[in-house]
Amino acid sequence: MHSLALDDQAAAAPRGQDLARALQRAERRRKLTAVSLTLPLLVFLLLTFLVPIGALLKRAVENPEVADVLVHTGGALSGWNRQDLPPAAAFAGLAKDLGALPDSAQAGTLARRLNSEVPGARSLVMKTYRALPLGEGLSPEQTRDRLIEVDARWGEALYWQAIAKNASRWTPDYLLAAVDLHRDAAGHIEAMPTEQAVFGKILLRTFNISAVVTVLCLLLAYPLAYWLSTMEARRANLLMILVLVPFWTSILVRVAAWIVLLQREGLVNSALVGTGLIDEPLALLFNRTGVVIAMVHILLPFMILPLYSVMKSVPPTYLRAAISLGSSPLAAFFRVYVPQTWSGVGAGALLVFILSIGYYVTPALLGGADDQMLSYYIAQYTNVEINWGMACALGAVLLTATLILYGVYRRMVKSELSLG
Repeated sequence: MHSLALDDQAAAAPRGQDLARALQRAERRRKLTAVSLTLPLLVFLLLTFLVPIGALLKRAVENPEVADVLVHTGGALSGWNRQDLPPAAAFAGLAKDLGALPDSAQAGTLARRLNSEVPGARSLVMKTYRALPLGEGLSPEQTRDRLIEVDARWGEALYWQAIAKNASRWTPDYLLAAVDLHRDAAGHIEAMPTEQAVFGKILLRTFNISAVVTVLCLLLAYPLAYWLSTMEARRANLLMILVLVPFWTSILVRVAAWIVLLQREGLVNSALVGTGLIDEPLALLFNRTGVVIAMVHILLPFMILPLYSVMKSVPPTYLRAAISLGSSPLAAFFRVYVPQTWSGVGAGALLVFILSIGYYVTPALLGGADDQMLSYYIAQYTNVEINWGMACALGAVLLTATLILYGVYRRMVKSELSLG
């Protein structure tokens, strides 16, 4: 009997190993199947999300307009003290670099970039480009004299400092300008002059408008989401369809509708005047009021949905239990019910705030000059100024603000879970 038991154990060992290997193969197949199913989505996210963000961050610190064109000039200025006039080799390098340009389009790109550093550089570069060639067989000293004859501004260190400052392909200047800092002629970082420090105010304005919109959305969405969560499923689904109607309508159409409603002779002012609440029409367009009203209307569903999903999971028996134990209905609501919806409040507020700080169409159409948010200036630098570096730097500021907000939210959620 003992020998038979040993034989059974010896035979069972290989079968157990075969079973373990079969389980491992099945697990590998399951993982490969899961990866193969999610791979198209990962590739899509990589191409449409991560790659554009990487390109944006790269362009925010890239400065190719000067470095790619004035190669010889940048090399000659590498050891320059940036105080006196540069050596004659820099003048010769400038004439050689400008003369090698195939057409005036590249000269115009170079001129725009330098003009953003020093006013007047655009006319200086284009005038010099049209005056080329200066002559054959000129020495560096003769080239220097000829360039100063073409335009006396080449005898000023200011324009050479702008070239030397931008001679490197990689620069922090765009990011510094986005937070109201800049580098002086010696390369030291300092604050922008007061009259040029604008982006800090614009960023604060963006956060201010976004915060007001978020608070108003929360005040409107919380009672509505609570009301929907207390209904029977059929009626709640019907009303939720009405809440989601804005998702099916173009933002541009909704903004145009608000222009019609909020104008001086529009429906809103006509109703207020007709009921006697006001004596004359209110100014609701092309100011902060119109921007906030339209943004709240557009973003309200993004606050309602997270709140509704959380409120549906809160058992109504909690409130009844608190009331049966002696608490007043109002105290029971704020002390028992509301704390259980903090996750929905946080998710909705974060979503609305992040969407608000990137808004462009609504402030551009409904707001005035003092109501434009940071995204407006990103579009301005992209479409009008053709300064991609500055546009990407401002986009990087918005991206950083979004990531910080998300990090704060995650920390708050973790703290709440640990306390719970």
